Amino acid sequence: MSERPHLLVVATGMRLFREYILRSIGPRYRIHMFLHAEPTWEKEYIEAWTVLETTLEADLLVEAARALHEKSPIDGVLCWDEARILQTAHVAEALGLPGGDVAMVNRCRDKHLTRTALAEYGVPQPASYLVDTVEDARAIAADLGYPVILKPRALAASLGVVKVNNPEELTENWEFAHDTTVPEAPHYDVKVLVEEFADGYEISIDSAVFHGQVTPFCLARKEIGYPPYAEEIGHYVDAHDPLLVDQELMKVLADAHAAIAFTDGVTHTEIMMTADGPKVIEINARIGGDMIPYLGLQATGADPGLAAAAVACGQAPELVPDRAMCGGVRFFYVDENETILDSVEFDKTDLPGTVDQLVVLMEPGANTSPPPVGTLWGRIAYATAVATSLDDCRAGLDAAEKALTWSGHRLVKEGS
Repeated sequence: MSERPHLLVVATGMRLFREYILRSIGPRYRIHMFLHAEPTWEKEYIEAWTVLETTLEADLLVEAARALHEKSPIDGVLCWDEARILQTAHVAEALGLPGGDVAMVNRCRDKHLTRTALAEYGVPQPASYLVDTVEDARAIAADLGYPVILKPRALAASLGVVKVNNPEELTENWEFAHDTTVPEAPHYDVKVLVEEFADGYEISIDSAVFHGQVTPFCLARKEIGYPPYAEEIGHYVDAHDPLLVDQELMKVLADAHAAIAFTDGVTHTEIMMTADGPKVIEINARIGGDMIPYLGLQATGADPGLAAAAVACGQAPELVPDRAMCGGVRFFYVDENETILDSVEFDKTDLPGTVDQLVVLMEPGANTSPPPVGTLWGRIAYATAVATSLDDCRAGLDAAEKALTWSGHRLVKEGS
């Protein structure tokens, strides 16, 4: 390119999970970033930045973006933070840029709207009902038949999701699904979905969408733990995964995007592979989290960051694989609630060459819990591995898990 496109990026997320995206995009794009505090590690990759009082207010973002656009025209707007994707769509809409369809993004952000759009298009999915009270939930569950899934309307990453097998379990877990929240999550008056239980194994597919054409670039298989909760404890990406050429699955993926009228941007679609075929669980209007796209990059060489930046700027994504490997990630937790960490570290001696990254997420003194209390913020560390086979990838992660040592003590509360 004679001149690098000018890309506005809204927020970054945690360095240990998102730096690889900026590392890819920085050399090819002139990045201006909107943040709520002065950048630190981001400065290595960005050209300029604007510190705003908040990056959660669409009007404030639009005002700042228009001022920037007048001085230096913006070619695209990109965000991979779930709490800010809708506000970013307002910016793209105000500037007439790709992805500037607020209703389109909201059909992903609001899980009830997703379900409604998919149902109208006839896309396979679990039956789903929006409920306001535990009494309504019990009535719907009785009609659906147990087990059922309780799911928050506004969250992601399986937060607040729980499988219940009978009315008693539903009552016991209602508050978990109804009250689980995260900072900066949107608020809905009616918060919970009761859904048909789809039995099978879950996958995710990251796709670049350009003028309505859906191009998948990373397919991951989830590892779920801490039943009856749905904590995502790991993921695997295999460049040779047979699902990549599964015509039924690819049709469901394309139909799901058509149903929500998703035309331009990057999506992270979660699908349950059941005995009756693929069923869509949700679609997120952003690149995937949990290091999944990073695993895809390591496994195939197709760069997710560059794909996301390209479609944000109205360019066709370049997704040409140059290798065929397997990548995996595994997350680690403490054993008991309210554990105060004294230490957490990996012993890096004698690890196999398949171990790719060993990342400590918490420092001594942190108070943490395993799921369901801790959810994804309860993770104390993660490891990634890259190998020529899934077996070798798992073996690398097993070795990394054995190399992790931590110590801690229970929080002692007053009066106990």
